[in-house]
Amino acid sequence: MKTSRLTTWLSSYSTILILSVPLLILAALTNLLADYLLLRIVTALFVSLIVVLGMQVFMGNSGILAWAHVGFMGIGAYISAVCSMTPAMKKIAIPQVYPFLMQLHLPFWAAVLVGAAVAAVIAAFVTYPLMRLSDAAGAISSFALLIIINSVLVHWDRVTNGPRTLFGIDELTNIWIAVGCAILVLILAYLFKESSLGLRLRASRADYYAASAVGINITLVRYYSFIISAAIAGFGGGLYAHYITSFTPNAFYLTETFNVLAMLVVGGTLGISGAVVGSLAVTIAREGMRAIENNINLYHLLPFDVIGLTEVFLATVLIISLIWKPEGIMGGREFRWRPKAGPQEANLKSADLAKRE
Repeated sequence: MKTSRLTTWLSSYSTILILSVPLLILAALTNLLADYLLLRIVTALFVSLIVVLGMQVFMGNSGILAWAHVGFMGIGAYISAVCSMTPAMKKIAIPQVYPFLMQLHLPFWAAVLVGAAVAAVIAAFVTYPLMRLSDAAGAISSFALLIIINSVLVHWDRVTNGPRTLFGIDELTNIWIAVGCAILVLILAYLFKESSLGLRLRASRADYYAASAVGINITLVRYYSFIISAAIAGFGGGLYAHYITSFTPNAFYLTETFNVLAMLVVGGTLGISGAVVGSLAVTIAREGMRAIENNINLYHLLPFDVIGLTEVFLATVLIISLIWKPEGIMGGREFRWRPKAGPQEANLKSADLAKRE
């Protein structure tokens, strides 16, 4: 009996282990090689994975395109940056900042968590009416919310320094912090998927009217899920701010939205494994094309400079993926350990099949 329960538990949660171990191995090998560029790329991969997993929590389970997700990443980045910067640096980087923020100086983890909390609170405040919308209306309203967030980030110069670059942020997000947080968010996203809230959200995706008929409050289920998704995005934004150390509001607009969407769609929106595989695949493809593009321009292999080849390639990959593999590489499946049935279990299955016949 105990063995059966243990086997069931391992089978149910083996996905977390199967996905976490390769991420840790990747971090260890990268750290061992100690190549600066590779360290930057892999750290950025783990931070992007956090944001992609946050998007999967809502979009993957609800089926509604989450355009505004990267906007909440920007909120988390700016709030955590302002909270963690020293008063002396704020006088240089954001001289017009509010007096109460000027003297605020929080430790790294506190600042990141505050950024995530503010993103969640803003999501809770503005998104409840949007959760009533589905399909095209839901996607368009989410895109409109992204535009609103970007406009606020660009013009609220007393907090974000406006359209200018916010600089002077301490580089505190290293590869171990990034991979540790990525695994933590991976566990959270998987547990959410297996929870009753995640199940109800997927039910609303499969059949809106049937889910309503059995008593699921779809608006409320979507609302809670979106808040969790926004908090994860804000958390990822805080880590990003302390990794990149300087950025503008455009870092959290259409380009980053496209990158995050590409990672999730290529891997598969329906599962946690798809988010991880898609993040790895798109990062490898993007960095490979970026190296090719740089070499073409460096060695003048063409009579003109090549600009935007990476973006064109990724867009083409996304289009091909949507045509030939609309459910992504994983197709909604999860990496999972399935134990072989023992003799007693095999006999029970055979007996059960005989009864059905």
